[in-house]
This record gives sequence, C-alpha cells and structure tokens, in this order.
Amino acid sequence: MVLLGAAGQFGIFGTLILAILLGFPLNQAASIGVIGAIDGPTSIFVATKLAPELLAPIAVAAYSYMSLIPIIQPPIMRLLTTKKERLIQMDYAPKPISKKTLILFPVVLTIVVGLLVPEATPLISMLMLGNLLKMSGVVDRLSKAAENEIINIATLFLGLAIGSTMSAVSFLNLDTGKIMVLGLFAFVLDTIAGLLFGKLMCVISGGKINPLIGAAGISAFPMAGRIAAKMANDEDPNNFILMHAMGANTAGQLGSVIAGGILLSVVSKILGIN
Repeated sequence: MVLLGAAGQFGIFGTLILAILLGFPLNQAASIGVIGAIDGPTSIFVATKLAPELLAPIAVAAYSYMSLIPIIQPPIMRLLTTKKERLIQMDYAPKPISKKTLILFPVVLTIVVGLLVPEATPLISMLMLGNLLKMSGVVDRLSKAAENEIINIATLFLGLAIGSTMSAVSFLNLDTGKIMVLGLFAFVLDTIAGLLFGKLMCVISGGKINPLIGAAGISAFPMAGRIAAKMANDEDPNNFILMHAMGANTAGQLGSVIAGGILLSVVSKILGIN
C-alpha cells in the first residue's frame, strides 16, 4: 500500500516538468505540480510558500479535481484494466490493533516525517493531531469539535481568504487556464501511474492484487478509495476491496504530504527562498 501511495504522486513531478516547458518559472511550476497531490491543504501550503500570486487558481484547480474524481477516474480505470483484473478478489483478515499502537502511530509518524522532511512538519502534524485526538479517547469534545465546528469554520474562512485574492486582473487570464489544464493532466497522470503500478504488483503477486487499488494511491481521501472499491463491486457484487483501497488511499494521503514537503524544500534551497 505504501508503494501505491508513492506511485500516486508521479503526476506532481511530471506536471512540474511540463509546466517548466510551458514557460513557468521553477517556483510557479513546482506549485502547479503539487496540484497532482490531489490534496487541497498541501497545494495551498506549497503555493503560499513558493508562488502566492498563483494561490487562487491552484486552490480552485486542486479542490475542483478532488470533487470530479467520480467523473475522471472511472473511464481511466476501465481503459487500463481488464475485466479479469477488476474481478480479482483480495483476502482480508483484519488483526486486532492495540490501543497503544493506535496512539503511538500519529506520534511516531509525525516525528519520522518531521526528521526526514522538515518542510512537511506543519502538514503532517496537523493531519496526525486529528488522529491522536480521536484515538486517545480522553478528549472526546475536542475530537468532535475538530471533526465538525472547527473544520467547518476553518474551511469557511479559508474559502473567503482565497476568494478575496481572485480579482479579475489576477484570475481571469491565460495562465489560469493553463493551470487548470495542467492540474487535470497531473490528476490523470497520477491515476495512470497508480494503475500501472497496481498492474505490476498484480503480476508480481501472481494475480493476488487487484490493480484498481492503484487508482486509490492519490491523496483524495476517502473518495478515491470508494471509487476503486465501487468499480470492483460493480463487476462482481461479491468482490469487496474497500479496505485495501482505503489502505492505498491513506498511503497516498501521507505520500502527498511528504512529496509536497520534499518539493518545497528542494525548490526553496535552489531559489534561496526562506
């Protein structure tokens, strides 16, 4: 699942290269490439650091394509997989996980990612904070507030803040159109790379891995995982790969944060951005 999460980030770097070829400077190309993370917060965070002038179109592209997953991904999944591959059933034998492991997971992951990719620490720590609040079991009110009131208020103000930058002069131009097209390219490339890697894993495993879970290796959680599971279930009502797809989807979510942090770190050093 971790490997599929890594394969699902291929669109970031492919789009970065294409954006440079289209004439965007490195800082803007890197910010556009992160749309391929299919993760709104990561895209916004990187764009704010590297190319704040492109924050509005990048945010619009990232969230738009996240919502269009049910439309964009299924045709690609059907095109790149055979019916036989989509019918593959995967064994699922859940094992009990101790309370200690559930609590240590977000703590250890934050420390490890923070040490490996310091630039990604703000993203991974906030993601893991929600896990820690819920799994600790001792701050129920804070956990529910984070899941509902706080996230709703934060989302509202985020939309208002980004929307306030969308003046006609800065938003309605050719570059915005290019960014939307590049964002779509990144999304499609992510999906293709994930599916092809899923097919490779299927071959290596002797047909035990359904390639559809490769499409869930992007960060759009939980929609991408649900779509992959639905595709398999449509082919065979007795085929349930939801847990495997969610595993790849979770790996993709973590992978996008790490990839965004790496890109931010490398480009910042090259351009001397603090």
